[in-house]
Amino acid sequence: MRHSLLQQFQATAVAALWRVLANASPATLWRLSRIAVSLCQSVLRRERAVTQINLDVVYPDITAGERSHLARDSLMHSTATMLELGFAWQGKTEKVAASIVEVHGRELLDDARAHGQGVIVLAPHFGNWEVLNFWLSSHFPFTAMYEPPKLAALDPIIRAGRERNGAKLVPTNPRGVAALLKALKRCEAVGILPDQEPAWGSGAFAPFYGRLAYTATLLPKLVTRTNARVVTGVARRLPGKGYALHFLAADERVYSEVEVTSCTGVNASVEAAIALDPAQYQWEYKRYTKTPQEERNDPDFHRYRLYSSRNMKKSLGKKHG
Repeated sequence: MRHSLLQQFQATAVAALWRVLANASPATLWRLSRIAVSLCQSVLRRERAVTQINLDVVYPDITAGERSHLARDSLMHSTATMLELGFAWQGKTEKVAASIVEVHGRELLDDARAHGQGVIVLAPHFGNWEVLNFWLSSHFPFTAMYEPPKLAALDPIIRAGRERNGAKLVPTNPRGVAALLKALKRCEAVGILPDQEPAWGSGAFAPFYGRLAYTATLLPKLVTRTNARVVTGVARRLPGKGYALHFLAADERVYSEVEVTSCTGVNASVEAAIALDPAQYQWEYKRYTKTPQEERNDPDFHRYRLYSSRNMKKSLGKKHG
């Protein structure tokens, strides 16, 4: 009972914050994020540690000070994304549309549909992916997978925000996959998250910045059954101005029938999007939790875990210049 009341209170507070921030401009929300991240540095210990560990792995050739600076910028952009949710979901549609000041690569989407192909949009956790969803569902028949939030009371708010321009949300299960296949066969667009770690049995290990990451095999299944075109899409934040959408042709390996090769192409496509502005990627996500040693039932697989308590404490204890 107490836990339920706490969750209800949290959901009410978050919903109220979204309603207030829905009326703010992207410039105001960016200023707020710069203030908030400074206040939250001591609170976001897990996020700080994971971000630093990931950056140490993917950018070993830059200095420790540069990685530290990049980690702070990344957390600031993640804070901005959280503050912008109310704007993306509940802000006036004309105001959100006006905040998208640049669109690059739209011809990739139009050309695919003109040739009778569905489009799979790989949407990594970069910039503001909710603004990307807003634009896609405004311009194309669009379907995406959706998993309800932990705070159940927020579900109708999030669902309404994502569906308000006509997007169709489907569950993250076989029924949802079937809906994606049908949408692609109708030459529509679908969105999938390429950088979330799937459950065992639903992925394959493929390199992501040189380290093996367990990567979902949903994409090769969709491609081989529909002949769809694959495009990477992101909404890059232009601090104080709005957003620039970028649609990039996916790495050609995504079309391989060999799952590991296709997954390698997926990760390479995500890397290409991140290169637009590495600070806007959500580095606090534990992308390397699963390991090949664990998959092989190696009795010492714990030794290979990147996010061990020891590594997390070590990362927080670093002093960078």
